[in-house]
Amino acid sequence: MKKIERVSLVESVAQELRAELSSGNWALGQRIPTEAALMERLGVSRASVREAVRGLVQAGLLATRQGDGTFVVATDPTDVAIRRRLTDASERDVLEVRRGLDVVAAGLAAERRTSDDVAELRRALVKRSEAGEARDQAAFVAADVDFHLGVARASHNDLLIELYASFSRALADSVREDRRLHNFASDGAAEHDALADAIEAGDTIAAVSTALGLLDSTARQPAPEGAVGPEAHGPALDDATEADA
Repeated sequence: MKKIERVSLVESVAQELRAELSSGNWALGQRIPTEAALMERLGVSRASVREAVRGLVQAGLLATRQGDGTFVVATDPTDVAIRRRLTDASERDVLEVRRGLDVVAAGLAAERRTSDDVAELRRALVKRSEAGEARDQAAFVAADVDFHLGVARASHNDLLIELYASFSRALADSVREDRRLHNFASDGAAEHDALADAIEAGDTIAAVSTALGLLDSTARQPAPEGAVGPEAHGPALDDATEADA
């Protein structure tokens, strides 16, 4: 047996701050209370608050903006870890992991979906379509992620839902500029509708096949001729909008 270590005051403060993040009391993008407010609320010294906040900044959960305060940039350490790992991962590795998650989620969703699950998928697809027509990139990505997360939720497997949620939130940043994943000219609307149809019908084979087809078509979308690097994913939304005008 090992001796039980006493938790430091700084760690106790950090635990309280993490609890605010995980509970949703502090949302993404929100500025957290000032040091003075935290000192009064927790009954600790400024040094303890400052050190605890510094630790959460280093962990990637908070970010300090000079002159503005400290803001929430992530609420789950798992999301931070996955986001950092995705930064270094190859596109092939990312697609293979997503393929595995999507296939399992689609198959289980077809077996276990409820009418509420199907309604959630349909709502996400409507939002996705509306965002595509409006060329609202942020809304399009959010709706697309919501749809696939809805498929995971329809699996009613808590561990899969948690893993998919963490992966999706981390992946959203990387796909935001990826024209092969989110190309308004070829946005995969029919394939997404087909996946929702297969899940609603309880057709496991069709759901799995469609989920695989979605990812395979994503990988096959060509980059513009002569483009390299990030530009190979196509023009930025603003540039495309200006060109259309």
